[in-house]
Amino acid sequence: MRPQTSLRAVPAAVAVAGVLSTSLSMHVAVAAPVPAAPAQSAPAVVLAVKDRSLRLGQAAVVSGRLATGAAGVVVHVEQRVPGARGWARVADATTGADGRFRVRARLQRSGVLRAVPAGVATAAVAAAPAAGPRVRVAARVTTTAVRRHVTAGRTVRVTGTLKPAARGRTVALQLRGAKGWRTVDRDRTDGRGRFRLAERITQARSIPARLRFAGDAANAATTRRLGRVNAYRLASASWYGPGLYGNPLGCGGTLTPGTVGVAHKTLPCGTKLTLRHRGNVVRARVIDRGPFVAGRELDLTAATKAKLGFGSTGTVQVAH
Repeated sequence: MRPQTSLRAVPAAVAVAGVLSTSLSMHVAVAAPVPAAPAQSAPAVVLAVKDRSLRLGQAAVVSGRLATGAAGVVVHVEQRVPGARGWARVADATTGADGRFRVRARLQRSGVLRAVPAGVATAAVAAAPAAGPRVRVAARVTTTAVRRHVTAGRTVRVTGTLKPAARGRTVALQLRGAKGWRTVDRDRTDGRGRFRLAERITQARSIPARLRFAGDAANAATTRRLGRVNAYRLASASWYGPGLYGNPLGCGGTLTPGTVGVAHKTLPCGTKLTLRHRGNVVRARVIDRGPFVAGRELDLTAATKAKLGFGSTGTVQVAH
């Protein structure tokens, strides 16, 4: 009976071994590593910008060289601005000899530039270094209306637009005093970049004025000069000249038909006055003493009289 039992056990053992061998072979085949394809990389581009501080509307001159030196390759110049998730194309160029290119790009906002050859896979571009030349673009302030000539006690007003247009950017009205520029009013732009500023000037004065945007992440600071804002008072005046040409002036020099200035009894020599009459404005200095007629404050030279369109006697507006 033992030989029969032995003969039956052998095939069973062989069968089990066969199953194990097959399972092991299948396991090895599935787990075998598959060689990965080499990752594609974006060709390196050396990029340079001629001027990294630009005015709005001024073209950035961008030049570079494809590291491979290949000619005839289209290169996309792209910019990423603060707060943006991706890159925006701002110019295209084609490489010439030695892979070099040069192109002009008009930028609206500050940001980082890079150059990417056309046809490069998105994954390769994403893996390429993102750092590049940083360019600052100054905003631009334009005025739509400026009320700069007022009677003392009235309000100077300025309206305008800050570009590129965006809501919530601060523009300031500044006047220059003895200690420098002083902000007298501020306003935040609306969605179209518009602002409105005002300042009441209580005394007769002539003051340099400007608009100031201090800058932000999107654009660099910018300033727009407004000239002088003038708050006037009335002053009685007359004029002189014929028959006195060649005579010395009280503040030095000689009176001529072309001399622009005024005579005043007490203001220091050289004091600058802004005179206005019938819409004509003249900036003149105190150059002489007078007038010596009761009730008159100013004597205008013939040249000053002509520029103002003034008659013989009357009143002029004066700010100083």
